[in-house]
Amino acid sequence: MSNEETDILSDKIEKVAQKIKQLRKDKGYTSFQAFAFDNDINRVQYWRVEKGHNITLKTFFKILQIHNLTPEEFFKDFS
Repeated sequence: MSNEETDILSDKIEKVAQKIKQLRKDKGYTSFQAFAFDNDINRVQYWRVEKGHNITLKTFFKILQIHNLTPEEFFKDFS
């Protein structure tokens, strides 16, 4: 993978992480720890998600379910 491809992938991962963080804030949570606790997600794992580190599909779909979103709805603004 070239540096350019790696940069593009990193940008996309960052965009996913930022959107997940914004969804949490939109629900009124200022703390990722409180959100993770209230939704039965490991705090460290959720911190990694919001930082763009190693998200599993299982965690991703759980987060979408918490926010009542489909993958299509989540990614509708991505290009």
